[in-house]
Amino acid sequence: MIESRALRAALDFLFPAQCAGCNAIGSGLCHACAPLGARAIRVRLRLVPVVAYGCYEGMLRSAILALKDGRRDVTEALGERIAPFVRPGTLLIPVPTTATRRRVRGMDGVALIASKAADISGARVLAALQQHAGDAQRGRTRNERLAARGRFRCDAGAIAGKRITFVDDVCTTGATLEDCERAVAEAGGTVEGAVVVAATKSSPSWRPAPSEH
Repeated sequence: MIESRALRAALDFLFPAQCAGCNAIGSGLCHACAPLGARAIRVRLRLVPVVAYGCYEGMLRSAILALKDGRRDVTEALGERIAPFVRPGTLLIPVPTTATRRRVRGMDGVALIASKAADISGARVLAALQQHAGDAQRGRTRNERLAARGRFRCDAGAIAGKRITFVDDVCTTGATLEDCERAVAEAGGTVEGAVVVAATKSSPSWRPAPSEH
C-alpha cells in the first residue's frame, strides 16, 4: 500500500490532473467545464431507465474519449459527477469492457468511475458481470449495436435476489444496458436502472429533466 501511494504521488507530481475540457491543471474535469449538481438527462429504455449526467457532446465527449485513452484523473472526475444520482446503499454493477481494451488502457475506466461514485454516495460496487463474447460497441453501426446480444455473463451466486443499478460511460442505443439486464435477470437479480456519464441524442426517449436525487 505504501509503495502504491508513493507511486501515485510521484505520478501526480510528474503528470498532474488536467481538465479534459479546457486543460486547466488540478482535476480531470474542472467545475467550470462540468459543474457538480448538473441537471440530469433521463433516457427510458424498454428494460432499463437511465439517468445521465449530460449529453455526449463537446466537453463531455472529450472527457469520455480521454477516459478511453486511459486517463485515471478523468475517471475520478466523472465518478464525482454521477455520484449525486446514486442513492446510499445502492448496489452498483459497472458494465465491463473487453479484456483486450483493459490491457491496452491499463484499467477498466467504468469500474473506476463506479468506485469513485460509490465512495462519495455510500453505495457498494459489485463486479458481477463479465463480457465473454464479441467486441466493444464503439465503431459499430446503430443496427449492429441493436443486434448485439448475449455478450455478458452474470455471477448468479453474487447477484441472485439482489436489486442493482448499472454504471456505464455512454448510452447510445441502449443495447449494451439491455443486454446486461438480460444477463442479470437470468442470474436471478433485478435491475432498478442505470447511471451513465453521457447519453447521445439518438438514445431512445432522450429528454432533459430535473434530478430526482
